[in-house]
Amino acid sequence: MPLQLQPNLAEPGERYFRDFTPGDDFYEALIETHRDLSDEQSQMLNAKLILLLANQVGDISVLREALVIARENIR
Repeated sequence: MPLQLQPNLAEPGERYFRDFTPGDDFYEALIETHRDLSDEQSQMLNAKLILLLANQVGDISVLREALVIARENIR
């Protein structure tokens, strides 16, 4: 299974008129989840979220590819 690099967010049963709307919905939920957390708590939340989502993906080769892409252009 190759890494999905095109928009791939959706909510079952929802119909969207624009491709970016589900991404906006996720971003809003992510920001709300971080609300009122300290920097340390926010970093812990991110670490836990990464591990939960990595477990959901499950494919180590896809996760390795994602790590390489995420690291690109980081200075």
